[in-house]
Amino acid sequence: MSTLVHLSDTHFGTEQPSVVEALVRWIHAQAPDVLLLSGDVTQRATRAQFAAARAFLARLAVPHPLVIPGNHDIPLFALGARLFTPYGRYREAFGPTLEPVLDVPDCLLQALNTTRWWRHEDGALSGAQIARVAARLRAARPQQLRIVAVHQPLAVSRPEDRRNLLHGHARASALWADAGVDLVLGGHIHLPFAAPLAARSTAWVVQAGTAVSSRVRAGAPNSVNLIRGPFVDARSGERHCELERWDHPPGAADFVPAQVQRLPLQRLEAAHTGQA
Repeated sequence: MSTLVHLSDTHFGTEQPSVVEALVRWIHAQAPDVLLLSGDVTQRATRAQFAAARAFLARLAVPHPLVIPGNHDIPLFALGARLFTPYGRYREAFGPTLEPVLDVPDCLLQALNTTRWWRHEDGALSGAQIARVAARLRAARPQQLRIVAVHQPLAVSRPEDRRNLLHGHARASALWADAGVDLVLGGHIHLPFAAPLAARSTAWVVQAGTAVSSRVRAGAPNSVNLIRGPFVDARSGERHCELERWDHPPGAADFVPAQVQRLPLQRLEAAHTGQA
């Protein structure tokens, strides 16, 4: 069983030092196996902001850290960099890979770059990305928790957020559900929630709030997700994972538990065959 911490939208450059320190303490206490930072690592993609983010991740000392870019991680005002080397500063900080993959005995995590340098905020999934992920999901081992990570959301919970949906979200939802995805993790809208993927009730979209930034959304304080699992009943083949949301309320000293959800997943025999 893996323990995964899902952070998003740290927006270094707008980080709150006391919240950063609280998060470092909390992650050390949880001792997760995997950390996912699902984009908008920085506020304005400056080298100083990327250096601060990299130093923060180094302090956490999580065995498997995965990071993907968000729209804020492409320079906005440095037009030459945006046109010719949009991911140059990101790669200086985190290496050349924009779509890292973790494949361990109980977890398959495929992280995708959904940003496009010519778009200011919108994200997109190409047909090639969607097909590649579906093929890898079908090849996953039965015991693995099958996760896809994106920045912009694959689904939203409020009408006002529909404009933030990924271009290609409907096709991705259908194909990935059919291929056996368990979780699609995202950020971008600074609103944490979990909802069934439209095509299948045992696949879930899980969104994270902003982890440490002052750019919090009304009614949604700084927050992070903790995912444990998969848990499998040996007799029935039933699978589930546990999703914990931890909040840092304004003025608090530490992150505190806010919500625990049991997310039912595809049964083991269905997961093995890739059936929906």
